[in-house]
Amino acid sequence: MGYRWDFSVVFAYGHFWLKGAGVTMAYALGTVLGGLMIGAVCGIALLYRRRWATFPIRAYVEVFRCTPLLVQIVWFYFALPIVLKVEMPAWLAAGLGLTLYMGAFATEIVRGGIISIDRGQWQAARALGMTYGELMRHIILPQAVRRMIPPLVNQSVIQLKNTALLYVVAVPDLMYTGSIVVADTFRPLEVYTSVAVMYFLILYPLTHWAKRLETRIEA
Repeated sequence: MGYRWDFSVVFAYGHFWLKGAGVTMAYALGTVLGGLMIGAVCGIALLYRRRWATFPIRAYVEVFRCTPLLVQIVWFYFALPIVLKVEMPAWLAAGLGLTLYMGAFATEIVRGGIISIDRGQWQAARALGMTYGELMRHIILPQAVRRMIPPLVNQSVIQLKNTALLYVVAVPDLMYTGSIVVADTFRPLEVYTSVAVMYFLILYPLTHWAKRLETRIEA
């Protein structure tokens, strides 16, 4: 006997889906902005040649890049409150994990963008008597930022998909909303198909825009 699809159960929870989509977008925007700020500071700090000063940043970047985000979110929610002896709500633990994860990747993107500028331009600016701040502000960063934008936009799109992991700590995003609807309706195929469609409708315009932006910058 064939399976009979029934998407009416999905439409019956319209207000829940809107709330879940709002939470997803809020986390994506907030953690991307926080991660970009971390990346800007840490990426520039990694240019400092003193190993003792850059070691903590490098350790942070490697830890967050080389461990699964799901493990990080779970650790922040369950283990960090024990370590710090403080209660940490799910929304804060998940947001902290996502922000630091984004920051680690943004750090490497910023560092890579800066060091990709030809060393001759650094030397020429020094020969003209520019200070380090003037060199970065007028010569290096304007060029480096153009090179950073495509990977930062792509990483931001990936970050939006990463918010699907929020459900493991019961943050009411799209995935968690889907799990609630499944528990109520016992229609997982319809519900998770609909969740996939919602993510696609959010992400496809962003990925298309990212490709157009990259083409424009390279032109």
